[in-house]
Amino acid sequence: MQLTDIGANLTHAGFRDDLEAVVARARGAQVSNIVVTGTTVLESRLATEIADRFQLYATAGVHPHHARDCGPATIGELRELAKHPRVVAIGECGLDFNRNYSPHPDQEKWFIAQIELALELGRPLFLHSRDAHPRFAQILRQHGVKNAVAHCFTGARDELHAYIELGLYIGITGWICDERRGKHLLQLVRDIPADRLLLETDSPSLTPSDMRPQPKARRNEPAFLPHIAKTVARSLGRPVEEVAAETSRNAQTLFGIRESGATTAAKRTARA
Repeated sequence: MQLTDIGANLTHAGFRDDLEAVVARARGAQVSNIVVTGTTVLESRLATEIADRFQLYATAGVHPHHARDCGPATIGELRELAKHPRVVAIGECGLDFNRNYSPHPDQEKWFIAQIELALELGRPLFLHSRDAHPRFAQILRQHGVKNAVAHCFTGARDELHAYIELGLYIGITGWICDERRGKHLLQLVRDIPADRLLLETDSPSLTPSDMRPQPKARRNEPAFLPHIAKTVARSLGRPVEEVAAETSRNAQTLFGIRESGATTAAKRTARA
């Protein structure tokens, strides 16, 4: 059984002291591929460096929380980062109308700018939406976005079906393991087409609440992805091995990655 974690924030300070051990534990847990999330230009650079160091993958983008910090150079810097053979998507980008760390106009402006960049480069989008439906889906529809993943989906049925109708992939995290907040996902995950389902930890956040024992400081990490996969498999009434294989194939299709991260990166470097 091999799994792919399509969203892990390994640039987070919580991983600074033991990142090598975190990656080793993930591989020991049969998590063969990890996509390291970029949330600012600087964090995207760090994500790329981590991907290089450990034969992983990365995204390059600006999270809506940081939209107010964007400027004339932002898209050019992301365009340059996207040339790196281990950068497989533009994002994390989107809208967050829950915390509103950036004004809505700024969020929409830089979300659209990153959509246009992804379309220009022919790259998938790694998307964030929180309390922003239906505006989020409207923007995607207006720009004809199909090649994308709705990362860390926790919403309601109407939101899920809006994304499915747009042709998006859906990322499921340890939220599905939360018996209080994530109970609805145990049913909704059955609505996701098998060829559109992806798994992720969103480390170091969203530690599965039903893990026993809980990790120190409740820090999530990619090695816990099998726990999420088992919960999803139980919800679907399918063997976890099938779900692991299927979601890994889906990640390969969306991001253009293969079982061997080193081999794929070498081929991309050669083409460049």
